[in-house]
Amino acid sequence: MSSPAEPVLRRGRQDSYCFAWAPILAFVCLVCSLAFHALAQDNAPANSASKTSQSDSATKPTQTENKDSNAEIASRDEPTRFRVNVKLVVVRAVVRDAQGHAVGTLRREDFQVLDKGKPQVITQFEAEQPGMLAAKAEQTSEKDSGNKALANAASDVLSKPASVASMPERYVAYVFDDVHLEFGDLAQVRQAAERHFATLRPTDRAAIFTTSGVMPLDFTDDRAKLQEALNRLQPRPIVGSDVQECPDISYYQADLIVNKNDPNAQQVALQETAACQAINTGASLSSSGLAAMVNALSTQVLNLGEHESRISLGVLEDVVKRLSRMPGQRSLVLVSPGFIAPDLQYEYTGIVDRAVRTQVVISALDARGLYVPSAFADASKPNIGVTAAGTGVQGLKSLIEAQADSAQADLLALFADSTGGTFFHNSNDFDEGFRRVADTPEYSYVLAFVPQNLKPDGSFHNLTVKLTTPQKLSVQARRGYYAPRSFSDPVEQAKEEMEDETFSQEELHQLPVDLHTQFFKTNEEEAKLIVLAHVDVQHLHFRKAEGRNNNVLTCVSALFNRDGSFVQGTQKIVTMHWKDETLEHKLGSGITLKTSFDVKPGSYLVRLVVRDDETQMMSAENGTVEIR
Repeated sequence: MSSPAEPVLRRGRQDSYCFAWAPILAFVCLVCSLAFHALAQDNAPANSASKTSQSDSATKPTQTENKDSNAEIASRDEPTRFRVNVKLVVVRAVVRDAQGHAVGTLRREDFQVLDKGKPQVITQFEAEQPGMLAAKAEQTSEKDSGNKALANAASDVLSKPASVASMPERYVAYVFDDVHLEFGDLAQVRQAAERHFATLRPTDRAAIFTTSGVMPLDFTDDRAKLQEALNRLQPRPIVGSDVQECPDISYYQADLIVNKNDPNAQQVALQETAACQAINTGASLSSSGLAAMVNALSTQVLNLGEHESRISLGVLEDVVKRLSRMPGQRSLVLVSPGFIAPDLQYEYTGIVDRAVRTQVVISALDARGLYVPSAFADASKPNIGVTAAGTGVQGLKSLIEAQADSAQADLLALFADSTGGTFFHNSNDFDEGFRRVADTPEYSYVLAFVPQNLKPDGSFHNLTVKLTTPQKLSVQARRGYYAPRSFSDPVEQAKEEMEDETFSQEELHQLPVDLHTQFFKTNEEEAKLIVLAHVDVQHLHFRKAEGRNNNVLTCVSALFNRDGSFVQGTQKIVTMHWKDETLEHKLGSGITLKTSFDVKPGSYLVRLVVRDDETQMMSAENGTVEIR
């Protein structure tokens, strides 16, 4: 429940500005309950009316507003209609030295980004380190603890910052690909995962998901629940069986036949099918009959394989979305033997794009370990059709299967390379593997640019990230992106971006806004948590219209519990029509917007996001509160 927002005149400092992208703020599906008290009598407006013109970024509110045209500050509970930024391409890069250590001393001018070979202007640049979120949130809360003037002015009990050990800092989603994992591989990685979970830190929260979607476990620090979820893991293929097919055409070979018209793959399939037909029925088919049978079987295998891959990618997309709502460092660990997705480039590139935009690092562990190629893996299950077809066909079939084994790992490597993650493969040391993939690079860089004259044609854009420094360094970054097939409806795109920013982990300081938190306990089981947003309005930009200085602020306050799950939030929209005299002489100390929440005792992360409608700039801050 939220209380009315109360403009309170307080003296605050102006934050220093740092350049960062300002995605459009707001909040989806939150009930706004707003009402502003009038300003103090000495700030009361004169009787002269002043009608403010409406900008193109606002829609008419559907609920009652303050109808006094003389009012200098008012509120409403309908969100404004935000102007949407053009598509921003975000690239996360990890730079390593010759010893494989991440390098964190580079600057914007040390990078060059090429889109289809053409240099781009890097409009946003940020160097990131793990732990930045918790440190900043702790600093904000400690600042409140020492701000006695704010406590006396508000007559509330100051909140104590939650201990670093009690608040989550890192969220790791473990995705086990039970659709493609075989029993032997799953048993090995499950045992290693058990040992790995024992090493998680108190500030870590882990979740377990499966590509089959069976019995997921949401983020928790409960070791018993994690162990129980691991014990439930088992192979759950959507298609396929243990019966040796004759002819045995894999998803990879079917793609070569149907989509790529590969002559070797077609020839192997034709001769294998002919041999199987003789073995199974004792009859032979004409060349056209064999070709029709191979084409039909290959198409069926291709459709079934694509169905499995699409389901697996759909789960990955959902997990990335889930992770993007967690207020901390975000990692996804994909445990899989790998799989191919030849006709799903747009889908997996979309996963990379969302992961990079929402600071989700994807790492992958190849569950096959140091594997034996499929052609030599199990002598007890010979391919009778290939054997009957002769040594020439056996050689070509072995080559195709070796290529398929290698291709399975390509998608795992792409996810890791494109998001700044780690790909662990060709090793049976799964303990070391889990340690590496669960870690995030010590340093990474976020580069962003706006592609010029971007066409909504769905075409692929190759990306290259280069360094201009003389040192011998390697760069790990995404390989490209797909242009949208159509530009989204501005209102819907705005809603998505608004929600993303509210759940983001990043702090922005483009507006002069300070976050303060307070609480008092009403009894042993209930407390009231107060979030104060102090705004230095004299350093905002205003649009002058008919003698008034106009702007609209949208302020979102959100609470997350100790596991990072969203608890509740409130959105306030503040419309300002300041007179020159008021702005210049009576608002030197700024205004403070007050929101209160009824909560239970516990540890909370507070997220405050404020957006300026005129400049579309934002500030976002985090704080921690522990109520005992």
